[in-house]
Amino acid sequence: MNMKFVGMAFGVSAALILTGCGNGEATENGSNESISEQLNYTITGIEPGAGVTDLAHQTVDEYENLAGWELEESSTGGMLTMLDQAIENEEPIVVTGWTPHWMFSEYDLKYLEDPKGTMGEVESIHTIARLGFEEENPDAYQILDTFHWEVADMEAVMLEAQGSSFEEASTNWVEANQEQVDIWLEGTEQVDGEEIEIVSTQWGTEKASSTVMKNVLEQQGYEVTLTDIDPAFLFEAIANGEADASLSPWLPTTHASFYEKNKDKIVDLGENLIGTRTGFVVPAYMDIDSIEDLELKE
Repeated sequence: MNMKFVGMAFGVSAALILTGCGNGEATENGSNESISEQLNYTITGIEPGAGVTDLAHQTVDEYENLAGWELEESSTGGMLTMLDQAIENEEPIVVTGWTPHWMFSEYDLKYLEDPKGTMGEVESIHTIARLGFEEENPDAYQILDTFHWEVADMEAVMLEAQGSSFEEASTNWVEANQEQVDIWLEGTEQVDGEEIEIVSTQWGTEKASSTVMKNVLEQQGYEVTLTDIDPAFLFEAIANGEADASLSPWLPTTHASFYEKNKDKIVDLGENLIGTRTGFVVPAYMDIDSIEDLELKE
């Protein structure tokens, strides 16, 4: 197991330690079990209450062939530990995954097709701001409004952060991509310590974009406070004017309920990244391509 995963398996059931690979054919260890049997009819998930967790529960309920299957909730770290262990041994595993995520840069993975669409459609990450922020801080608003990057950029920051920190990884990314940063800063002026409060979720995706933006705004002389909070409170913080902006909302699905509740009290600046996705993810060596390839528990 890679050293970066040591200690991440807290709360993960030992029953998820899987054996062998194959789809009804004998494997190298002599097993004649199907992939579904080897998986013990279990999907490896993350934290209870996470958007992808709710979608995964809905998926297990909606697919007839998943009757009898269980979603094993643990933590993001626990899921990644189990994924790393399974890949190390070329064993089967199905996890709840999302893009962008550094695991797609680290491993050869694929999404299982989702014919029912229960894991959600392709989404975007949006930037939102409080009412009045544009009038009070027009240059900062313009920088936030102009900010847009690619999935590969975000995953590069996320991957580097595994061996250091998001602060260090974002600083390195900004230094290596100053031409792109200059586009975001074009037409804005330096300031002298004006304060800006940015709120973010604790997902690595949002930590990547938020720490990069913190770095960019600080180049222009802003004093930036970055706070990680739960998505429900994030939208309320912007709506109530307790924070200035966020680069975290996944729309139109993942954070739809929070957005609808607060949309009249926030300003949606639009997409800062296109191409987010959630779904059931497996190692590329597994000989299945669709959720419907998983077998009903007898």
